[in-house]
Amino acid sequence: MAEPTLTQRPLIAVSRAVLPGDGVHRLEAIGTVVRFSEPHPPNPQELAELAADAEALLCTSNERIDAWLLDRCPRLRVVATASAGSDHLDLAELTRRQIAAANVPGVLTETVADTTWGLILAAVRRIVDGDRFVRAGDWARVDLDVMVGLDLHGGTLGIVGYGGVGRAVARRAAGFEMTVRHYDRETASDEHSTWQPLDELLSQSDVVTVHTPLTVETRHLISARELALMKPTAVLVNTSRGPVVDQVALATALQEERLFAAALDVFEVEPIPLDDPLLELDNCIAVPHIASASVRTREQTVSLAVNNIIAALSGRPLITSLNPEVQPKAPQQVNPISI
Repeated sequence: MAEPTLTQRPLIAVSRAVLPGDGVHRLEAIGTVVRFSEPHPPNPQELAELAADAEALLCTSNERIDAWLLDRCPRLRVVATASAGSDHLDLAELTRRQIAAANVPGVLTETVADTTWGLILAAVRRIVDGDRFVRAGDWARVDLDVMVGLDLHGGTLGIVGYGGVGRAVARRAAGFEMTVRHYDRETASDEHSTWQPLDELLSQSDVVTVHTPLTVETRHLISARELALMKPTAVLVNTSRGPVVDQVALATALQEERLFAAALDVFEVEPIPLDDPLLELDNCIAVPHIASASVRTREQTVSLAVNNIIAALSGRPLITSLNPEVQPKAPQQVNPISI
């Protein structure tokens, strides 16, 4: 490991070969950027080798940043994740080592809410099922009993987790004249939704959509007991984090037709194994963690992560810091950069 000098540009590790937008090019203006060159996400050893001499790391939600990795990257001063979720970051360990950390809250909100409604509609009205039906050559007649789904307008929407995305989903429900209920640690209601205890919400909702972060308390928040409370005509949607929902319990409920359908953007293991029981079910829609995958939002996500790195390397507070008690210090060889 080379000894740093006052004229040495900071080394910045990027965990992807290609990222949307011009953010990485802006990093190249202030430092030496090393990128992971393979098309797949780096495993822990590959990431440790990439960032061994780095002062900054731009990662995604696929990479676990923990004590094992940090032991192998002793020069890190800032870790910025291009994701709203931060459960992959050991924040306590980063703070203990005085390494600044940041995520990108707010950037994804409206796009994830849009996707959530796309999944709701697809599940309730059997849109994906209908597409498969046509492509398989099974559409032999037009009649009243072909590909019948459920109504959405006038129903009850239950939102689990009422942060930015949950609120954005609730606002959109007005267009469907739905009654909206939400469950959150905060028991406040607003003009778009009324707070309700979780069990009541699950038992009364026609659609339940999950938007809570993954924590120790929310892991398997929706499990066999909770699924048993839901209507057999209900739909479950998850665009938060996979482990919030117990996939084994969900697969069983769908197999036994104790739920009408589920639509999932996230899974307990990603990518989801091809032999997972959920993928065998026609009443389960599975998409590859793309709730925030619009061109503009992905570019904004990377741009904010880059801005956090530039701020840290220039000795300024991070824009969206996860541990603001850690104050970045600018090295002598880095000139402050305007963001």
